[in-house]
Amino acid sequence: MLIKKAKSYGFCFGVKRAVEIAENSKNAVTLGPLIHNPLEINRLSKKYNVKFVNSIDEVDNNVKRVIVRTHGIPKDKYQELLKKNIEVIDATCPFVKKPQEIVEKMSEEGYDIVIFGDVKHPEIQGVKSYSVHNRVYVVLNENELKNIKLRDKIATVAQTTRKISDYLKIVSYLIENYKEVRVFNTICNATFENQDAVRELSREADIMIIVGGKNSSNTKQLYNIAKENTESYLVESAEELKKEWFKNKKICGISAGASTPEWLVEKIISKIKDIT
Repeated sequence: MLIKKAKSYGFCFGVKRAVEIAENSKNAVTLGPLIHNPLEINRLSKKYNVKFVNSIDEVDNNVKRVIVRTHGIPKDKYQELLKKNIEVIDATCPFVKKPQEIVEKMSEEGYDIVIFGDVKHPEIQGVKSYSVHNRVYVVLNENELKNIKLRDKIATVAQTTRKISDYLKIVSYLIENYKEVRVFNTICNATFENQDAVRELSREADIMIIVGGKNSSNTKQLYNIAKENTESYLVESAEELKKEWFKNKKICGISAGASTPEWLVEKIISKIKDIT
């Protein structure tokens, strides 16, 4: 069986930057998991003593250094951290900071804010918090907008890891129904490239293995794209692979989410070779 990697996959700029910050900030804590990959989080914990806490309440007097996760945190939480007598290292991805800044500026100018994304995702919780008013709405599709009474001045941003085709449906609805719509394309280029690459490879492969955290939005997007074209599986570790998946398969495609390290991809490939 031939194993082929997608042309673009794995660590994006923001994640690579955050991991490097963590590796250079030994004995630190992160507020929430630094990235959405449990195996890489475990590696950072064991090798560099970089642990994560779930709330500021857990940042006690023994903590000297806190890293802000790559997804960012709500504005009030960030300000609360700065008031503590600790070093705060901001590892928020620059591409996540962009929608934060846009939401703050546009809300100050009196625009209603529409955010395309998952309201439960930490990135979106952070972005939403930068609005200076409460007329900010998070939606996953254009149908949800039908139940919202928006004013005529609207600004819209998207979660960095979403599909552009889905965002366009929301943008189209807004333009058709409201007089002034400011559209900001905040979807990350790395997301585009990884999604295009997995789409291309999945049309050729008999089976696709997507490697990454199951709580990772961009990884799930890759999986959803792959399974539109071929039999696909999303795995976090090599132990999840099953020999029967590969029976009578000729080409196995491999892709990985933006929080997936190369060492894990190679481990997955090695295990596939062993069981086939």
